Amino acid sequence: MSDVHEDEGAGVIDPKSDPQYIQFKCLPLGGALNRWSHNITRGHDFPGAQAMLYGAGVPNEQMMKNAPQVGIATVWWEGNPCNTHLLEFGKIVKKSVEKQNMLGWQYNAVGVSDAITMGGEGMRYSLQTRDLIADSIETVTCAQHHDANISIPGCDKNMPGVIMAAARHNRPFIMVYGGTIRKGHSSLLEKDINVSTCYEASGAYAYGRLNAKSNPGTQGRTPSDVMTDLERHACPGAGACGGMYTANTMATAIEAMGLTLPGSSSYPALSPEKARECERVAEVIKTTMVKDIRPRDLITRESLENALILTMILGGSTNGVLHFLAMANTAEVSLTLDDVQRVSDKTPFLADLAPSGKYLMEDLYKIGGTPSVLKMLIAAGLINGNIPTVTGRTLAENVADWPSLPPEQKLIRPLSDPIKESGHLRILRGNFAPQGAVAKITGKEGLSFTGKAMVFNKEHELNTALNRGKISRGENLVLIVRYEGPRGGPGMPEQLKASAAIMGAGLTNIALVTDGRYSGASHGFIVGHVTPEAARGGPIALVNDGDRIVIDAVANRIDMVEVGEEELAQRRKEWKPPVPRVRRGVLAKYARLVGDASHGAVTDQWEDDVAVPK
Repeated sequence: MSDVHEDEGAGVIDPKSDPQYIQFKCLPLGGALNRWSHNITRGHDFPGAQAMLYGAGVPNEQMMKNAPQVGIATVWWEGNPCNTHLLEFGKIVKKSVEKQNMLGWQYNAVGVSDAITMGGEGMRYSLQTRDLIADSIETVTCAQHHDANISIPGCDKNMPGVIMAAARHNRPFIMVYGGTIRKGHSSLLEKDINVSTCYEASGAYAYGRLNAKSNPGTQGRTPSDVMTDLERHACPGAGACGGMYTANTMATAIEAMGLTLPGSSSYPALSPEKARECERVAEVIKTTMVKDIRPRDLITRESLENALILTMILGGSTNGVLHFLAMANTAEVSLTLDDVQRVSDKTPFLADLAPSGKYLMEDLYKIGGTPSVLKMLIAAGLINGNIPTVTGRTLAENVADWPSLPPEQKLIRPLSDPIKESGHLRILRGNFAPQGAVAKITGKEGLSFTGKAMVFNKEHELNTALNRGKISRGENLVLIVRYEGPRGGPGMPEQLKASAAIMGAGLTNIALVTDGRYSGASHGFIVGHVTPEAARGGPIALVNDGDRIVIDAVANRIDMVEVGEEELAQRRKEWKPPVPRVRRGVLAKYARLVGDASHGAVTDQWEDDVAVPK
């Protein structure tokens, strides 16, 4: 009796599914496209499910039995410019899905605004939303038997979250990036601005260096007036932060992997092209369904190398390293910190984009956008144009008809005259970070730094010192912020407030080091993702004020040069693990599950005694 429903109509176990996950049956390739939803809509095996689907809006029996069901996951919430418009994009996509005679089901995943939470306790919730988004989309896609997924992310962690979800459910998938924000403008500074300007201005304000460009200090033109002007005008509407910060780093990299339509990463949020992309995506998701193009067909060593190369070319965020490792891990693709360094060694840094440069993503869009950059890099042999993409064509075919970069443009330097001959992201190791750390070194701040350690056990301690003007100019200092890693934070918070304040204050005698993260908007001499983290007893937990730290971005090392093994052993003997301060709730759960930063800080991989079938 137990086999009563095991008929041929139920399909077969998906041959492209991963046995480490729940196994679902699907119809064979080449027939109907409702390959997974068929399991609950065929015959009368699941009458309750069908009743609920009729109640949710399935219009008739013909659609119930035959129409593919496409999940449309918008990472939408109000109160954040990166995400506030995504619900409307989801509605456009839903209409386009219905025009293809498919059923479109909208739902949301949650997120956190990094810019709003930066420097406060709320930032501890940010990184874990990446995995929460992956969990949510995996849950809905699988539980609801969706035949495909279109995800619409906007803010930093959204993009890797939806890619990790796609690698888990491995059903036909396309990402539509929410798009970048327009530039802001300050009338008092008399220049274009963006949200990062606010953080750097905060440092300048604290150190008495913030002034209006004209007639400073007069009525309406005081430093406080400048701050108000920046706060009011830095973010003029919807869209993700405008520089080559984490959101645009991830969006451009994912386009280079073939997981979006051409141009998705560089169309501004409120541009006509972005709306047209939403209208077109249903036609292309249908192509992926017909051709059985799956996420794990596209998330490969070759496509991840493309992602790394483009990130180096454009001067992308250190967070990209963490997220590429996590995406690869989820897709069961081998990618390590050594691969990041290998790519960095062979790839020049070409883009004059913020945070270290002068241009924003809106400027890149105006000269052809990401496809024009990819076209140039494919022609130069730096990017692999032969990888497959969601369109069913190769990456090279996708950009072949795109305009070339204008010869007069200044944003992307020629290969013969790079900003830096190798990548700006460096993987450092040494007795300070035996399992690795990620440095962002554009070359503008030099290639090495030696200074005395000044240790802070939490980010807020450094922020307080900066706000009070306690970090002095003069001798070189390595400011170390520890117990802010994935477990110790908990949540591995970004520390843009401190890094931007130091830049704004003009403290050029400073290097920043942490087991936490830096924002994509951070620049200067910064080293993050130190592993092992302090909460796990890594050497960063053992450093004392005054220890001499040497950071060498050529030899790729970070060391406590005057602390010998015997001294480290004694300090380790005296060290006591901190008592976790968060005992309940999502962050307590995260701290217990999360892995280390050098492997992507994933939450669903651990050793156990259960043999996994192959």
